[in-house]
Amino acid sequence: MSEPLKLLFLCTGNSCRSQMAEGWTRHLKGDSIEAFSAGVETHGLNPHMVKVMAEAGVDVTSQKSENIRDFADTALDVVVTVCGHAHETCPIFPTNCQVAHAGFPDPPKMAKELAEEGASEEEQLTCYRQVRDEIRTYVESLPESLNL
Repeated sequence: MSEPLKLLFLCTGNSCRSQMAEGWTRHLKGDSIEAFSAGVETHGLNPHMVKVMAEAGVDVTSQKSENIRDFADTALDVVVTVCGHAHETCPIFPTNCQVAHAGFPDPPKMAKELAEEGASEEEQLTCYRQVRDEIRTYVESLPESLNL
């Protein structure tokens, strides 16, 4: 059996999208991909993200918000940036590490905009569910979609 692919999902704060991607990858592809997530900064786990992932049967409560610097000594095969800011500020990785981008909308930002318009918490959670499901679809395409 070959070694699992070491894949890091990188986002701005490692609180939502990258955490969703790590959770889905561990849940759906844990036999072939060793998933990690990190942020350019660390903001902690977003409680709405934790809630909508649990609704889908994925427990992410054991995951933690980590900084990309924490992975300086980790031999990664692939880094996938999941937001524009992380993609633009992505650090340089060794040449044997592929960097790919798969951008997703920012649920906290979308929910904040809805809240300002008077949306209920349940309506705000719709943003998180939509992105959760988009990320699941992306993870289901791994690793083939990376063109390694």
